[in-house]
Amino acid sequence: MNHQTIQKFHVIGISIRTTNENGQSVNDLETLWGKFWGEEIQKQIPNKVNDNIYAVYTDYETDVTGPYTAIIGLPVSSLENIPKDFVGITIETAVYQKFVSKGKMPEAVVATWMEIWQNKNLNRAYKADFTVHGKKYYDGDNAEVETFISVKK
Repeated sequence: MNHQTIQKFHVIGISIRTTNENGQSVNDLETLWGKFWGEEIQKQIPNKVNDNIYAVYTDYETDVTGPYTAIIGLPVSSLENIPKDFVGITIETAVYQKFVSKGKMPEAVVATWMEIWQNKNLNRAYKADFTVHGKKYYDGDNAEVETFISVKK
């Protein structure tokens, strides 16, 4: 298994409460990403550590079938000065399994999530999962995104 411990970090961004039921998350996440790009949210985030975009999935009500919160933002050094209508979150130190999506986005990430949802052996913790959209995210058909799923030890 590709397990690794990731140390605590903070993210500031915009959020939406959604569910995978009836494909609701597809529409909600498309709307959230549209707002992120359209309103240049990344330029409004204070205390950013780098320009990697994080999509965080947290506050799971139950599991893959229940409601959860999605946040799109950037890693920050501090949760001070969170802009109005933005949220700040601390991702606690935890053990994660890493997946790498390669290819045209967002299709490659969607395929990775389908694999994750169908993986019965993953032993998910349902704390906070996240994707990291770094420099390779912009490489067209050769793009890469890393997905980290919190797992039970």
